[in-house]
Amino acid sequence: QVQLVESGGGSVQAGGSLRLSCTYSGPIYKYYYMGWFRQAPGKEREGVAAINGDGDVVYADSVKGRFTISQDNAENTLLLQMDSLQLNDTAMYYCAAEGAGRTKNPLRFEYNYWGQGTQVTVSS
Repeated sequence: QVQLVESGGGSVQAGGSLRLSCTYSGPIYKYYYMGWFRQAPGKEREGVAAINGDGDVVYADSVKGRFTISQDNAENTLLLQMDSLQLNDTAMYYCAAEGAGRTKNPLRFEYNYWGQGTQVTVSS
């Protein structure tokens, strides 16, 4: 049984940093993409960052230069370092695994497994 558990969310002032972790277990094909997604109240879910087993990464334009995704296969952990946080980064953040698809953008792939989410709130 696959499980993904996010942690590290919280409240932070604009300009601050947070690091999200996603610990996963079960039979996940790690060479597919794993990613972070977020959903703000009243908005659609959007892809934030994704990484595959070869280390290829992709970021949403809105977070480029501020967020860094990484993967620790030894610890079965997906990380998202978020710096220079902005008010519009406030959202529920979700970890997802086994992303694949025919589109060119991994942030638009279909992901087989999802975590329950961790809340990130950025205040002024």
